[in-house]
Amino acid sequence: MIQNTAPRFSVTQNDTRLNIYHADAGQGIPRHEHSYSHLTICTAGRCIVRKENRSLVMTKDTQPVNLVANEWHEIEALEDGTVFINVFAKDTY
Repeated sequence: MIQNTAPRFSVTQNDTRLNIYHADAGQGIPRHEHSYSHLTICTAGRCIVRKENRSLVMTKDTQPVNLVANEWHEIEALEDGTVFINVFAKDTY
């Protein structure tokens, strides 16, 4: 089970919010869904993004992933010192 982690930083600039997470192995955001999409970016370490019917291990070299609205997903750090960012449009926060 993923240990829920709160954002270390939350930054709003113009019409975009970035929630920046610093997580150790086993920490992240447990399974959930919502009525809006968002991007997820890994900037350090490794994390796995699980969603309906697929999963993807992300690193700093992985293209950002769009997590679509109304589809469950979860994000879990696979190693200590992982940093990932969720990017939201203004209408969703």
